[in-house]
Amino acid sequence: MKSFEFHSPETVPDAFALLNDVSESKLLAGGMTLLPTIKQGLAEPAALIDLGKIPQLSTIAVDGDALVIGAMVRHVTVATSEIVRSKVPMLAHLAAGIGDPAVRNRGTIGGSVANNDPSADYPAAVLALDAIVVTNRRELPAGAFFTGMFETSLETNEIITSIRFPIPSAAGYAKFKSPASRYAMVGVCVAKAGGKVCVAVTGAGPCVFRVPAMESALEARFEPGAAASIKINAAGLNSDIHADAEYRAHLVTVMAKKAVAAATQGL
Repeated sequence: MKSFEFHSPETVPDAFALLNDVSESKLLAGGMTLLPTIKQGLAEPAALIDLGKIPQLSTIAVDGDALVIGAMVRHVTVATSEIVRSKVPMLAHLAAGIGDPAVRNRGTIGGSVANNDPSADYPAAVLALDAIVVTNRRELPAGAFFTGMFETSLETNEIITSIRFPIPSAAGYAKFKSPASRYAMVGVCVAKAGGKVCVAVTGAGPCVFRVPAMESALEARFEPGAAASIKINAAGLNSDIHADAEYRAHLVTVMAKKAVAAATQGL
């Protein structure tokens, strides 16, 4: 493995300066994806910029009608936070089901969202809740943030500082997980705010996506049966050794029903 520099800035501006001054540098959050990539020789950064010592990035707070979670908040903290449990319990439930204890204790919400793995859990919640991804430079709405497999609208020198989740009137998440990795083969997040319903799907396609037909059905009748009536087109969905596209299309409807049921129960 090629040697690299290691930096631990204590402020976001310092991290931003390092990111711009040190060519071929990479931001380090939990390292759940980056470190294995380096070990496998698939990435050779000249420097790692660890964000773990920046207090601003590890806070959870309520700001008006939004739950604001810092980018360096770890999955286990989201899962156990009384603030999260009281304001958006679905997020705590989602975080508790990510990976295994080692992953939950190291992985961060900002790292997961920035990586945009097609089977990650958080992107579904970010999209369904119509969250805002806040960086050191701007605010990015969820609908414009996720652009493709492992791709986002982040620029190379942007740092996610927090994610603002509007507090919904109801929200639920359900996933059919791989028994080995616990990644979502299909995960569905359903969120209701006022008369609007958003349905976001992860794991089924190359990138998280919404299901407008299911949203319309649930806006008319917010109960599992309304989601059950919507059939998903398998065209363009993932097909691999774990599940083919047709099976994933079926799972979207099944998981949507479970997510709506969870939302009506306050999970």
